Amino acid sequence: MNPRIAVVIVYTAAMCMNGLDSTIVNPALLTIARDFGEPVSAANTVEVAFLVALAVALPVAGWLGDRFGTKRVFLGALAVFTAASAACGLSQGLTALVLARVVQGVAGGLLTPVGMTLLFRAFPPHERMKLSKVLIVPTALMPALGPPLGGFLTEHFSWHWLFFVNVPIGAAAVLLGVVGLREEKEDVEGGFDLKGFLLATPALGLLTYALGFGPAHGWTSPSVAVAGPLGLILLVAGCVHLLRAGNPLLELRLLADKVFASATVLALVTSAGLMGVLFAFPLLYQAALGASALDAGLSVFPEALGLMLASQVADRLMPKLGPRLLAVPALLLATGVFAALAVPGVAESAWAVRALMFCVGLVLGTAVLTVQIAGFADVPPPAMGRAMGLFTIVRTLGGALGIAATAAVIAASGGAHGQDTDPGPYRAAILVTAGLVALGTLAALRMPKEAPAPPPFDDEPQEEEAVAA
Repeated sequence: MNPRIAVVIVYTAAMCMNGLDSTIVNPALLTIARDFGEPVSAANTVEVAFLVALAVALPVAGWLGDRFGTKRVFLGALAVFTAASAACGLSQGLTALVLARVVQGVAGGLLTPVGMTLLFRAFPPHERMKLSKVLIVPTALMPALGPPLGGFLTEHFSWHWLFFVNVPIGAAAVLLGVVGLREEKEDVEGGFDLKGFLLATPALGLLTYALGFGPAHGWTSPSVAVAGPLGLILLVAGCVHLLRAGNPLLELRLLADKVFASATVLALVTSAGLMGVLFAFPLLYQAALGASALDAGLSVFPEALGLMLASQVADRLMPKLGPRLLAVPALLLATGVFAALAVPGVAESAWAVRALMFCVGLVLGTAVLTVQIAGFADVPPPAMGRAMGLFTIVRTLGGALGIAATAAVIAASGGAHGQDTDPGPYRAAILVTAGLVALGTLAALRMPKEAPAPPPFDDEPQEEEAVAA
């Protein structure tokens, strides 16, 4: 098999598993709590443990890929993720499930940046827009499909199948990767940045923990009150060290490139807006309007269809319009669509909800794909691993920040964590997500006008054939 085709297939399979697992458990938390005889607040640990473990693994992913080879690290993480998925499905108690989710999260934290590094090293900048059909599936489509799929499996089968579905896919992807992927290593100057690791890793873990538990347990609860400020202190100290170190674990100096920096900022705010609205709108639909859990999950499903169309739109329009002219109007439209979801009377109309969710996927997906492709156009291959690690960290924290912000607004506006039937707090939270997306237009104005140009004398026909296959 052509190694580039193998990269696309293995990457897509692995990232689909990872993307689904970030949201598929949410509709099943109540059922899991009842099965194990635990309160719902304790069952929420299943999701937060995954996100914290994922954040902890992200800082070291780029270095591991460069040092030991992207193929070896990626397939090793994929094998561990698959085995941990089986362990989650076989769990007979909450403690065992949480521990398995921690292992799953660590492996997932390595998968995302190392997988993107494999993909972007296999395709030069002028070809990456063709990958939009691949990138949209795991990064945005799968998290949107997670809630309805999780609700369906839990309601008609068992919550154990939320994890068992990964096993055959992961096993097949590992076998294909062993045969089809090429090994790539980069020369790593100097030793491992232990100080950066000891600062960045707990900082991300503590911040993710605080953002995950803060809305449910209260921002003044002892664990959250300690984890949040301590995580911020370690994050600041880590950034100072990483900017001064000769061979840092995370290359923050890449942010000196205004295009990459703009793409990273956009990743933060768009991820926060998208994950925030995917969290808040089902609550509005379920708590305030009386819909079932499955109906609430299905309410966001048209967003996935919009994302699929976005991959076609971005592929065709970016070479003609350029990143800036495509991303800025798309983000402005996305702001309006997000705000429309909060208009009284809209959520009560099923067809209005479907149309707006479809538009969310279409316009925001177009902007996200455009920015992600353009942001890495000038990153050299040796720096790709650490650039991807930094980008993924920011995007992951953005998603956690978006959920925490919307949950905090719901609580502050009078919502009682999904028990209040007043739609006002949920609509206020959705307006916050619209504001986050609007901030992205400022960063999009710094994107280049022109799309990445192909190098002279490239082997275009062969590359076109490989991507098409």
